[in-house]
Amino acid sequence: MNFIITLIEFIIILGVTVLIHEAGHFYFAKKAGIYVYEFSIGMGPKLFSWKRKNDETEYFIRWIPIGGYVQMAGEEIEPDENIPKEKRMQSKTWFQKFMTVIAGVMMNFILAIVLLFIIALVAGSQSLTPTIGEVEKNSPAESAGLEKGDQILSINGKDIITSDQFVLEIQVNGKKTAKIEVEHKNGEQELLSVKPEKIKDEDGNTIYQYGMALDGTREHGLLASLKYAFGKTFSLLHQMVLIIFYLCTGALSLNNLAGPVGIFSLVGESAAAGFINLVYLVAYLSINVGFINLLPLPAFDGGRILFMIIEKIKGSPVSPRIENWIHSIGFILLMLLMIFVTYNDILRLFS
Repeated sequence: MNFIITLIEFIIILGVTVLIHEAGHFYFAKKAGIYVYEFSIGMGPKLFSWKRKNDETEYFIRWIPIGGYVQMAGEEIEPDENIPKEKRMQSKTWFQKFMTVIAGVMMNFILAIVLLFIIALVAGSQSLTPTIGEVEKNSPAESAGLEKGDQILSINGKDIITSDQFVLEIQVNGKKTAKIEVEHKNGEQELLSVKPEKIKDEDGNTIYQYGMALDGTREHGLLASLKYAFGKTFSLLHQMVLIIFYLCTGALSLNNLAGPVGIFSLVGESAAAGFINLVYLVAYLSINVGFINLLPLPAFDGGRILFMIIEKIKGSPVSPRIENWIHSIGFILLMLLMIFVTYNDILRLFS
């Protein structure tokens, strides 16, 4: 029964995230007068579809609850002669095309900000400043001289801006001794060396523990909630940029990425922790989807935006055949990465 409930929550969460993204593309395409063949949520075979009166678009719900798309006239290599030229994407102004492509990302970020604002209003907003809220007795952190109330300034020479960045840097540091610069409550700054302690968690996995926790004090109020919503969104985006950098440099392994199976597990864990945690997961995934689509890579919205910028610079569009060929290769590579990540997710489930 728990599996069924988690599956339903999983489908709803991914569905909302994808629906918001594709609705952004759809709205601006319609606003620009672009002919939209299909609005689809999910991938694979059709579950069911419908059409509205006086609307050329057919709306689809598909069997596999991952992804979605908006199919517009003008995206294909050979122009559809059945569609008037003025309703094809190529005939629109550069700004109209740009807004149509980037709208999905914008909607994902807006959804995240709204959800984080609601979370902060209900549960309070947690400080994004990397301040130590607790130091365990006889822990590596206490032995190194870290104290409650210390503000973390840097780790291994890297400036720490937010609590999310601090958590990531600790993860990247692994079992090595961390050089942590802090500012004590008296204003004195000090560089401390903290060597994490090797322990076993509840599942028997080896982890490295510092024996400290960030400040979890929450602030209530409309202004504090608004500040948190925008601050947390930018904090998570900053964290995602760093993750991409660490993946490229090898500091983080591809094994750290989560695919659909990993997200399914996260949905179950978040639901068990409470409804607020589930809402936070939706906000986090929405930021994640927006960020990934913003990357200037083939098959992503960012890749299409890159081609549009090239078009703007050179004064003429890139050949649709070449662009579609590059996007097709990118899509194949993306599917291979998805298979690899999903395989790792499954291995983690049974490890």
